[in-house]
Amino acid sequence: MKKITLVAIVLAFVLVIAACGSGSGGTTENGNANANSGAANSGNAPVNSGNSEPEAQEQFKIAISQIVEHPSLDATREGFLAALKDAGIEEGSNLTVDYNNAQGDPTNNLSIAQKIAGADNDLVLAIATPSAQAIAQQVKESPVLFAAVTDPLAAKIVNDLEKPGANISGASDTNPEAITRLMDFIAENFPDVKTIGLVINEGETNAVVMADIAEEALSAHGIKLIKAAVTNTSEVKQAAESLVGRVDAFYITLDNMVVSGVDTILQLSKNNKIPLFTSDRDTVEKGAFATVGFRYYDHGYQVGQMAADILKNGTNPGDMKVTMPDKLDFIINMKAAQDMGIEVTDAMKSVVADQEQNLLQ
Repeated sequence: MKKITLVAIVLAFVLVIAACGSGSGGTTENGNANANSGAANSGNAPVNSGNSEPEAQEQFKIAISQIVEHPSLDATREGFLAALKDAGIEEGSNLTVDYNNAQGDPTNNLSIAQKIAGADNDLVLAIATPSAQAIAQQVKESPVLFAAVTDPLAAKIVNDLEKPGANISGASDTNPEAITRLMDFIAENFPDVKTIGLVINEGETNAVVMADIAEEALSAHGIKLIKAAVTNTSEVKQAAESLVGRVDAFYITLDNMVVSGVDTILQLSKNNKIPLFTSDRDTVEKGAFATVGFRYYDHGYQVGQMAADILKNGTNPGDMKVTMPDKLDFIINMKAAQDMGIEVTDAMKSVVADQEQNLLQ
């Protein structure tokens, strides 16, 4: 009797184990089917061989150093990032951007360059001449591009525009022809202008280079360029005021310090009916009278295309030609003309090729 009972117990135990094994293909506590239900690993094929994970997207990290905030430089940065996005490299998706602004302070500018040099970046963008100079001196490992730089040779950022070498290239934001054409326009259409006032930060190589080109072009017409120097943005208003009564017109270059404080010059121009000419489109859109220029967004976009080539194809920036604007447009602000007491003649309008885009109302 005891023997029969023992056999029965063993049989019952075997049945319990079999039942547990057959239950492994049921549902989890959440009611979801077990991922391994009925999965017989015949051969040595992986259980989830039909559900492989998609390949991870390549990630990029770039650093941006910008000397100061003003419309042209901000538009340059926006265009740069837009070009990367169009190339499939987008911030928040597969791109991390370390954006740094020196707020016009040389000490901050150097500190930013040193910080970036110590970081691991796939690419560095320097916006404006002072930023590019500091980055070029400090960053030797990562690929470097620059934008909004007037004269990369004079600023000693590169030694050759065709093949810069090392780890750096980029785009200049000026063409000497643009300055000469604007000075010729002033001489031809403003016969009463004998003196032009220039507020300038002579610590910026780009501003000095452009001022020299303008002065040479004006001297050919017998027009004198009078300079008022500044060392920081807070001095722009006082410098411009010192020129009132001494000059017949104002002109500003792509001088980052002066452009960041241009509102005071714009107001003085309106109050005193003094024509204001500038070297960038953004300031004309803001209220200056005229320039020969281009869109800084497009300028930044061009540099962004270079960056995409470097990031995606491994192109060496040192082998990439430094570019400059090749499409120069006359831009005239009609409302600014009214504010400054300027009569816009048909001769002035005739130099504006695309009047729908460049004759601003």
